Amino acid sequence: MAARLSPSRREHVVSQPHLRTVVVLAAGEGKRMKSALPKVLHPLLGRTLLGHVLTAATPLDADRTVVVVGHGAEQVRTHLAEVAPTANPVLQAEQLGTGHAVRIALDAVPDGAGTVVVINGDVPLLRAETVAALVDAHEGAGAAATVLAAEVPDPTGLGRIVRDAAGRLEQIVEERDATPAQRALREINAGIYAFDAARLRASLGKLSADNDQGEEYLTDVFGLLVSAGEPVAVHVAADHAETLGCNDRVELATLRRLLRDRVNERWMRTGVSILDPATTWIDVTVAVDRDAVIDQNTQLRGGTVVGAAAVVGPDVTLIDTVVGPGATVLRSHAIEAEIGPGASVGPYAYLRPAAKLAEKAKVGTFVEVKNSEIGAGAKVPHLSYVGDATIGAKANIGAATIFVNYDGVNKHRTTIGEAAFIGCDTNLIAPVEVGPGAYVAAGSAITQDVPPGALGVTRAPQRSIEGWVARRRAGTASAAAAERAVRAAAEAAEDASDNRRAASEGEAIHRGAEAVRPPAGGGDTATE
Repeated sequence: MAARLSPSRREHVVSQPHLRTVVVLAAGEGKRMKSALPKVLHPLLGRTLLGHVLTAATPLDADRTVVVVGHGAEQVRTHLAEVAPTANPVLQAEQLGTGHAVRIALDAVPDGAGTVVVINGDVPLLRAETVAALVDAHEGAGAAATVLAAEVPDPTGLGRIVRDAAGRLEQIVEERDATPAQRALREINAGIYAFDAARLRASLGKLSADNDQGEEYLTDVFGLLVSAGEPVAVHVAADHAETLGCNDRVELATLRRLLRDRVNERWMRTGVSILDPATTWIDVTVAVDRDAVIDQNTQLRGGTVVGAAAVVGPDVTLIDTVVGPGATVLRSHAIEAEIGPGASVGPYAYLRPAAKLAEKAKVGTFVEVKNSEIGAGAKVPHLSYVGDATIGAKANIGAATIFVNYDGVNKHRTTIGEAAFIGCDTNLIAPVEVGPGAYVAAGSAITQDVPPGALGVTRAPQRSIEGWVARRRAGTASAAAAERAVRAAAEAAEDASDNRRAASEGEAIHRGAEAVRPPAGGGDTATE
């Protein structure tokens, strides 16, 4: 979603009578990126570098936007057609400097008048408010040219703002052409400018390539205007981080961290709990409602939407996924999925495109869902694949159930009725339907419809072939283990037999002893 100004600010900007042209410089190769991808197309939390710049310029409501392309021109044109179809790409076949690039851009809009805003294509942290403030200051002062400047801790590699004794802009000097005293300055040129169109056109024709790089510098326009007595100005950005450009992967990573912190802070101030901001990455295109909780190691990307009081994370990646209010997503990955209110996903679930969970549905551990609807209160708790299926409300899918949807040529659909019960380790071979309230016995392979309330079962009778391992797998560890088990069982049986025999003999002896025992009270009686 494009960045927006406050209503009062936007009304002010739109009501300006000035014609405006935005020129974005995006022709450079970016050699230090060491990439086949043009520098301005490198992604940064939901947009390319160029996309961020175009978004910052959008609230100006310019009459025209010209993007100067060069290296990877076709790739940049294709991207512009997707993200800014009204922008006009203009080719700079030879990169002969920023002044040359702006002249080519203005040649493409010969009727352009009013204010020309020039922005480098690699400043993704630039805010719309800052661009608007630059243009307001420029137009309000009636300046011929205004440069956006910033005070930075380390100006290495950047052009310097050189002022006279009264603090007025004298010139902008590239570091390669700067004197030691000028290099010590920490006020830098951010590469963002506002010009009066007529005076800019006149000055561009006077530029020289007599410098260290042999290029036409746009910044030399300021020196020409000062020499001609034209009013020029400097507008200082409130936050120097907005002016940071990107020349290599290290700087890109720095910008990503800074933007991450900015995005996370914005969401936390709107009532979202982010438990570990350092490991939470939220694209600028994501929406999160208040009282949502985002746990550590979580990435929210693309057009993802997280509803109120939902809990996402830890260890979650959501891409273009909608999470309903009160839902929970734990240690899972989802792409173009819909997770309904109060639904539960994970841990270790994978929701592929067109996976849709209704209210309070559950997708549990090691479950993959693709192009399927899971009804309200239905459960797929663990270890299952659900592809091209419709599962009714309150149905229960047992562990290790496979929806067999692909015959090698075409995909087919399975329908599970309301409150149906699918036993563990079942294959549902599509196309097939299990009716409402029906049961499927564990271990079945279902190829025909199961009527409502019926039991579907396809188990074959079990048989055990004694001695098969000894005959067919002789010499293996399995055969040795089986032999030991058989021997142990035989020994146990023999021991049991001996014990029974000993017990029987002992009982017989006991009974014999009872038979010969004298009557109670003594032995023979004497005869008198």
